[in-house]
Amino acid sequence: MKKSWMMAVVFLMGMGGLTLLITSGNSSDNQTPPTLDTGYVFPAPKPLPPFKLTDQQGQTFDNQRLIGKWSLIFLGYTSCPDICPTTMSKLAAAYPELNQENSLQVIFLSVDPARDTPTRLAQYAAFFHPEFLAITGEHSELYSLTRSLGMVYTMVGDGPDYQVDHSASIVVISPKGERYAVFKPKSDGQSIPQIRNQALISDMRLIRHQY
Repeated sequence: MKKSWMMAVVFLMGMGGLTLLITSGNSSDNQTPPTLDTGYVFPAPKPLPPFKLTDQQGQTFDNQRLIGKWSLIFLGYTSCPDICPTTMSKLAAAYPELNQENSLQVIFLSVDPARDTPTRLAQYAAFFHPEFLAITGEHSELYSLTRSLGMVYTMVGDGPDYQVDHSASIVVISPKGERYAVFKPKSDGQSIPQIRNQALISDMRLIRHQY
């Protein structure tokens, strides 16, 4: 009788521990994403498909170079007359606070490989900040990657002065190399839509805090 009672206690304790584990696991999985001022966190992180591009130094840039730190990816082209230089300037101004303990990289993803050579990308990125990365590749690679990032682009016009219509968002990639969040420009009704620096900085703090 005593032995049966002890076995029952052990069984109940085991079930209690199992319940605690299940509850803890569910609590973590169901954590509510933070509410961002200038964008949103995706419901579930999404791994990026394998890709292989080239950076401004002529070095291979692939999925592995997204591992270990946060990445902000902005899509554009160096001949862009407005959105690209405006956004890059804002990122440069916010970069000292964003790059806490060398924990973040800014990546300019050019979707104009015909004109944006490594030399041109190097000059463009360095103009805004010497630590900024600039990458590009064949359209076959770019189309796949931009779709997985939730961004689009298209060539407009003929001749050497064609333009590129493209998304103006900034996509946040986690240290695991997964699409994690997006920042979207807002309009005040008087100027082109922009992402406010302070909102960008505070939103990244929220993301990091909950990650």
